Amino acid sequence: MPPAGSKPAARRPIVSSAHLASERLEGLSEFEFALMMTANAFNRWIMHCMTAAGQGDLAALDVMVLHGVNHRDRPKRLADLCLVLNVEDTHTVNYGLKKMVRLGLIAGARRGKEIFYATTPKGRTLCLEYRKIREQLLGEAFSLIGQPGLGKPQGDLSRVAELMRALSGTYDQAARSAASL
Repeated sequence: MPPAGSKPAARRPIVSSAHLASERLEGLSEFEFALMMTANAFNRWIMHCMTAAGQGDLAALDVMVLHGVNHRDRPKRLADLCLVLNVEDTHTVNYGLKKMVRLGLIAGARRGKEIFYATTPKGRTLCLEYRKIREQLLGEAFSLIGQPGLGKPQGDLSRVAELMRALSGTYDQAARSAASL
């Protein structure tokens, strides 16, 4: 608390690049800095969680691809994975797929011109171990943020996810516009 009669300190935005924090878009600059920090922390987390689950040497994108292949236990094409993960550079996803085939986590089967990838029993077991560790280490913290039974509405995290998907679309559209300048 400031001493009586003194003015409270002016709020200073927490940004990574002060030159981007114009008065008009100060909140956007704060959001983007928080988004960068969150994305980097998330990428670091998923790599460490996968290592704890028993498979080191996977990059963050590799982990996302493995979970994408395992999703709903249905084979996926490279194009399907790139679309769902919103990855434009198919080569990075393809590299991860080949790496995981070598590790025995997924297998590819050719159907016509396409290769469909599915998790192997080893890959499915790894995904379940990852889930177990994820629930153990993040479950309580995230239950406090927005899960039932702790005084928070169940939909808080879902609402944040909806907002993030909308923002993803906004950034995608801005990227398309910037590419045409």
